[in-house]
Amino acid sequence: MGQVVVDQDGWVLYRFDKDTANPPASNCEGKCEQVWPPAYTDDGKPELSGVDEDKVGVITRADGTKQLTIGNWAVYRYIGDKKPGQWKGQGVGGTWFVVTPAGQRNVTCLPTGTPKAVEPPSDDAAAGGDDKGDAGTGDSGATATESPPTRTDPAAGHSP
Repeated sequence: MGQVVVDQDGWVLYRFDKDTANPPASNCEGKCEQVWPPAYTDDGKPELSGVDEDKVGVITRADGTKQLTIGNWAVYRYIGDKKPGQWKGQGVGGTWFVVTPAGQRNVTCLPTGTPKAVEPPSDDAAAGGDDKGDAGTGDSGATATESPPTRTDPAAGHSP
């Protein structure tokens, strides 16, 4: 898979090609952010192990929350990843890619075809009903990486 960045819990982080890096801004709102939850930060400029300090930043979203950026690109998790280390969001819609420690798209391992995103959680799922968030998790053609990817905390720079 090459170099990737994961959050403190081991979830792979992604970037969205429809966002902008100059100026840094997120264009993922509404249903998009239900499927691709922003990587939030409370402290303004977190330190990420394996990511150059000058590559790490924060943007303020329309709702006032602070979202982490790497290389000026907003970063996200993917609800289709059901456990840490999975990267089923790779290549989804031709616009979502695993982010590298430099903030670039990791294109070293792309699925065949253009995978579709999972559906946003239904109101029933949020109320404890049938979890439609599981639908389509196999669509990406990707599998979980067996080797731990680059972590944003202790084990930086690992290239599986």
